[in-house]
Amino acid sequence: MINKRLLIKNLLSQNDENSFYDKKLRINLSSKEGKAKFLKHICALSNSNPKNNSYIVIGVEDQQNEIVGVDFFDDSKLQNLINAYLENPPRVSYENIHFPNLAVGKVVGLVTIMPNAALTSIRKNIWKYYGGTVFVREGSISLPKTFDIKIEDNNSLLVSKIEKHAENNIQLTLDGVIDFLGGHGEDLVKEYKVFKEVFVVCWAGMEKKNKNKTYYSRVDIELINEQVKLFYSNLDEVEIHWTENEFIITEYVKLNINELEKFFPLEEVKIIFNENGSYQMETRLLFSPPELEKKSLFHRLNANNALIKKLEKGAALNPAEQEDLYQLAPSYMLCYLNNISVAKKQLLHAQEFLRRQGESVYETYKDTQRILRKIKYN
Repeated sequence: MINKRLLIKNLLSQNDENSFYDKKLRINLSSKEGKAKFLKHICALSNSNPKNNSYIVIGVEDQQNEIVGVDFFDDSKLQNLINAYLENPPRVSYENIHFPNLAVGKVVGLVTIMPNAALTSIRKNIWKYYGGTVFVREGSISLPKTFDIKIEDNNSLLVSKIEKHAENNIQLTLDGVIDFLGGHGEDLVKEYKVFKEVFVVCWAGMEKKNKNKTYYSRVDIELINEQVKLFYSNLDEVEIHWTENEFIITEYVKLNINELEKFFPLEEVKIIFNENGSYQMETRLLFSPPELEKKSLFHRLNANNALIKKLEKGAALNPAEQEDLYQLAPSYMLCYLNNISVAKKQLLHAQEFLRRQGESVYETYKDTQRILRKIKYN
């Protein structure tokens, strides 16, 4: 079993990107350009590594090779994007890797591209890349190829050696458990569970009990063996269950409906542990948006638009309007999910204004984007 934090350190020790690994400060999958550039690198790395894994490390400053981290990214539907735009797509995973020196909520993203013997190409036009384009790696650069395309195995031995040096051991597992339990405040419940005598899952959160059910907020869940964060959120309510073979996370989202805060189930994530030392994750979307009266929805839309106009002009907000900022992004989302299509455009327009209002307000925007992304790819 590979300790992913150690693997990232071993990859970064290569000093520069090469034909089996790339590093990025961040990726942007919310724009056509960002998606296209990401798909280009997936295509090139897959074609250049037909018999071994290849990797993209996200959250690293390129020049100094400094680990700065990125926000937790829980898009389990990334494979859907790859399947939609690539011909002969490789299997790809995105994992959030914990580093103790990073700020709370920050991780390093690790994209793993599994071996794929078939030639991968762009399936259909996206941004400035045309359908049928083939990319390969030449050193640290992903370049288009139109002739003399050869799939060669040049990296298997080196990548195998790097992965071997990143294998987990008892000390790393124990250190990981101690680091996790000690890295969360006294006001949080902290627990761990061992599955199949091999896997250690730790979680922490603010415990709440309601009608014989236990919920957690400010939740952090980590698979210690691989230093992979399975879940992180400061906002949502989470229900946690487990059986002998499974660890189950049910995530709820809080929405303001008719001046009342209500919780709606968003997604269930099930981690299934096997006797052979492997595991797999299954996700199931649970969210069904509430149906609201058109009059109420247009009232929300108009109020939001008026608030954005004040922000555009740089006008000061009164205390009530400051509080309304926390409902602006969720309100736009509810309007859009109730078939008011212009609300999505307004939500995207509001992004930069919400970003300037501070992290706690901007967190509500990021949360709505996460929900919309899950709905889209389901």
